[in-house]
Amino acid sequence: MSKASENHWPSMEEKIRLLRQYKNEALKGGGEQRIQKMHQQGKLTARERLEVLLDEGSFEEMDMLVRHRFREFGLDKKRFWTDGVITGFGTINGRPVMVFSQDFTILGGSLSEAHARKIVKIMDIAMKIGVPVIGLNDSGGARIQEGVVSLGGYADIFLRNTLASGVIPQISAIMGPTAGGAVYSPAITDFIFMVKDKSYMFVTGPNVVKTVTHEEVSFEELGGAFTHATKSGVAHFVTENDVDCLEKIRTLMSYLPLNNAEDPPYQEPNDDPNRMDAELEQIIPDNPGKPYDVKDVIRRVVDNGVFFEVHELYAQNIVVGFARLDGYPVGVIANQPAVLAGVLDIDASIKAARFVRFCDAFNIPLLTFVDVPGFLPGTVQEWGGIIKHGAKLLYAYSEATVPKVTVILRKAYGGAYDVMSSKHIRGDFNFAWPSAEIAVMGPKGATEIIFKKEISEADDPEAYLAQKEKEYREKFANPYQAAEYGYIDDVIEPHTTRPKVIRAFRLLKTKVDHNPPKKHGNIPL
Repeated sequence: MSKASENHWPSMEEKIRLLRQYKNEALKGGGEQRIQKMHQQGKLTARERLEVLLDEGSFEEMDMLVRHRFREFGLDKKRFWTDGVITGFGTINGRPVMVFSQDFTILGGSLSEAHARKIVKIMDIAMKIGVPVIGLNDSGGARIQEGVVSLGGYADIFLRNTLASGVIPQISAIMGPTAGGAVYSPAITDFIFMVKDKSYMFVTGPNVVKTVTHEEVSFEELGGAFTHATKSGVAHFVTENDVDCLEKIRTLMSYLPLNNAEDPPYQEPNDDPNRMDAELEQIIPDNPGKPYDVKDVIRRVVDNGVFFEVHELYAQNIVVGFARLDGYPVGVIANQPAVLAGVLDIDASIKAARFVRFCDAFNIPLLTFVDVPGFLPGTVQEWGGIIKHGAKLLYAYSEATVPKVTVILRKAYGGAYDVMSSKHIRGDFNFAWPSAEIAVMGPKGATEIIFKKEISEADDPEAYLAQKEKEYREKFANPYQAAEYGYIDDVIEPHTTRPKVIRAFRLLKTKVDHNPPKKHGNIPL
């Protein structure tokens, strides 16, 4: 017998068996015990999350057999397939997306050099083909054993987040802890989802805070979902659990184009574009000082009353979100008289500016409902920089070249009138209800300034002030002077709002507008 015949060359069947063994090991993540612990905490595993997020059977995994290459500090005995992050591509409602899902069962989902390279790879592909990136974050942070290499991995991701901004939508779900450098990638992305009682974001954790500042603070209070949704504004959405989070991401994706060269996705409407709503005429109180809920107006105007609100719990004096008109997505911005009388303050200005810029970057038309008494006065606002922060909203609207339709419902006072997508900053169609009050300031404040001397000399100052206030209101606190100058294109009856704005947007479908050539502007950050 020859020597060659004595050797056993593995058959294809044996090679396939080995491949399947490796892949089966990869599917087990960090092991059954760790998977059970995730389930006991009410959390899905990295792979289960992708099953909920993506269309059934659409996920194609990449880099399943990646492992880290480090040997120090015992890492040579902890070389798991996937290295703590599942990456690949799939579809949502039939449309392609690139995804990564960090696996907390493998070394706490910590980011290593290999882990980062996997994320970077799918981001690079996403940019080449023009599809969104969705990241499901659940990580203990940088893998300390790898030192600066893991930090470099974060920076590689940050760079790509920045270059992709405004080119492809980037969505982050925080589904567990996200600390230290790990928070900055989500912060650069367009929308952040957090899970109630399960997810945390902070630059430094409670233990470090206690050491440095001597403050006692819990994980939830420092960086939980409600903290970031109500106080910091870092989180755009708070969700009940993993499944709710992933389903809401699917809903958000239904309004977004795949990239900045695409139009947003059209859906065949089943709501009559000519539908009128007499109830709109009952929403605005006769007394201009009384509040109402602007969301009642939004829902009566948009298709089927469906409004997908963004940043619902933050800066509630302004409302932003997505809806459809005649089947086409629009971004809605509205002052909220039910909260702080709808005044613009620092937080509201930042919230709305960010939303306007996102919509403009991705070709989503803007529908603005105005009822704003002005900017919030006071030392807190002035010292906090209301001038530069309010200017962000002004800058965002002025810069936006997408179709812009504005409806003034009631108050539009002072500089806030200018800021809220007025004709002067390239509003395309500007409508007003008969209840609109467009003036430098409210009637009472205006008459107190204009007739200060006369009021002080009057026999009955209060009666004189009331009379002059009535005269001012009749003359200026209405939409007709603005209409005379062409600053308002039409004063419309409230019940006709839906067909009026739909016809305006239809006309604007072919709008082309350009900003002057430049590297980029210098928004007042």
